[in-house]
Parts: sequence; structure tokens; C-alpha cells
Amino acid sequence: MAQGELARLLEAAKRLRPARVPAKPLPRLLFLTDPDRTPDPEAILETLPPEVGVIYRPFGAANAVEQGRRLTAIARRRGLILLAGADPDLAQAIGAQGVHLPERLAHQLPALRAARPAWILTAAAHSLSAVAVPADALLVSPVFPSSSPSAGQPLGVEAFTALVAAASAPVYALGGVTTQTALLLADSGAAGLAGIDAFLPG
Repeated sequence: MAQGELARLLEAAKRLRPARVPAKPLPRLLFLTDPDRTPDPEAILETLPPEVGVIYRPFGAANAVEQGRRLTAIARRRGLILLAGADPDLAQAIGAQGVHLPERLAHQLPALRAARPAWILTAAAHSLSAVAVPADALLVSPVFPSSSPSAGQPLGVEAFTALVAAASAPVYALGGVTTQTALLLADSGAAGLAGIDAFLPG
């Protein structure tokens, strides 16, 4: 993404009016890594301002710890919050500030909170039942049509807004989020925006 586009997306995120105030410091914008779609996450992190957070998702890559430590070093130098995806052991190994869990692992949240009270704990959510989990924040998706191979039918603004209202934690919008679609979420109650393709070099 060109720096001008990133700045506009960040400004759109800052204009959101969250339905819930985060209990822990959370960025308004989240970048999710993906081994296939973002093969050089280090280069992307080097361009991010401190207002952007990172969810590192190696999906079982053999070099997950090695790359994760490089990303953590960059994040610390640039003042970015970095969470490890799906794996508390990986988070500990790389010195991440918390964990992002897929919906299928969200049941681990109470035990993780007890073991690591200082960690930021986020979770993915795709349904009404999933937004009730005790996370520090939720990533609800897909809001808009997405190029992700795992994305389902987009929720649309109205259904997304209803999930935000029912959620137990601040909600990030994920899926098809661009500088244009972000403007449609101004009154949704979302706390922030998240994406993958939005951070790719333009």
C-alpha cells in the first residue's frame, strides 16, 4: 500500500466511534500477516506507523520462531503492538505482547487470561454466538467481499453493526476493508479496522 493510502485508512480508523472502550491499549488499525499473500512481512512492518498493530500468522511455518523474533524486533523499534496468531507458545518464544485466536480456539481465552494477565488477547468471530467470548478485542469478518480464500459470504454493514452491538468486546472490521469501504463503517460502532491486502505494496 502506498503511504498516502495507508495514512487515509488510518485516518478512517481514527474517525470510528467505538461502541466499547478497550480495557487495554489497542491500535485502531491491524495488519494480519499471511505467508502466501504477504511473503515479506518484515518489509511491510518497516513502513508502519506506531498506530498500527500486527498479528503474526505463520500458519505452522518451519521458520515461525525465527521470523517472529525478527518481526518482534522491528515492532519494538517502531513502537508497534505485535500479537502471535493461534499459538501461545509461539507468542512466548518471540516475545509477542499477546495472542490472536481463531474462532475454533476461542475457548482457550479464560485459561490464557489467568496465565498471562498482561497479554492482549483477541479472537476471530463470524457469528452472533462467537462475539460473546471474553476477549480484549474481536475481529469480525468478512464485512465486505474479500479475496481471502477462506472468506465466506460478506456480512454487509447492517449485519456487522448488529454483531458489534451484541459483542462483549471492542470489534475490528476485517474483510474487504479499503479506504473506500471503511467510510461505510463510520456509524457501525467498530473500534478499528483490520486487513491483509490493504497493506500490500501498491
